[in-house]
Amino acid sequence: MTVATGSSSGGGMMWLVFALLVVVFWGCYGVAMHKASVSMKPPKNSGISDPHFRYKAYIFVGVAYVGVAIIAPLIILATSSGASWSFPSKGIWFSLLAGTLGAFGAFFVLSAMGAVSSPRMIPAVMCVVFGGAPIVNAVVALLIHPPEKGWGSINPLFWLGIVIAVVGVSMVTAFKPSDSSSPPAKPSPQVEAAAAPTASALVEDSSTGADDTDTLNGDAS
Repeated sequence: MTVATGSSSGGGMMWLVFALLVVVFWGCYGVAMHKASVSMKPPKNSGISDPHFRYKAYIFVGVAYVGVAIIAPLIILATSSGASWSFPSKGIWFSLLAGTLGAFGAFFVLSAMGAVSSPRMIPAVMCVVFGGAPIVNAVVALLIHPPEKGWGSINPLFWLGIVIAVVGVSMVTAFKPSDSSSPPAKPSPQVEAAAAPTASALVEDSSTGADDTDTLNGDAS
């Protein structure tokens, strides 16, 4: 497969192929990140208490970034004919900014996963992330590159799409499927003690029942 380079003309539908690959990789990113962070937790019998174990996974995420984001482009540049090794300063600074934003995003994904009340909330975290990020992207892009004919020229369906995206993220988060396989919560000992009749109460009830029976027998006689 040919890797897309500078020109965007004549690409046909390859942009969609690459975009769908992003969907697949980033869609699995949250699950992999959660599994990585949980796997960093010390074993129960180790006697080690580490409240910040999740952030150890972030170190190896950075190692993977080095392998994919640095080594891979260098290989492409080195093996492509006519590739230039000139790096304009503006491109360098915006690239560093993009990398910093992405790194902070991954950091706060870990933070969000560590702050949820239940593992079942992990899909909701990623839904908010990947549902809200395109909205922020669209708004920031419009602020940087305003429409040539003014904001009034924007198709109302664009704003409707943003509203639908916000509603969709909210609905998925609010009505996420629950884990039906979880066993019902066991009542606390206090509740069980309050619900269970005492031995004296049982004896009293039985004696009362006996007295009532004797009374009925006496009346009948």
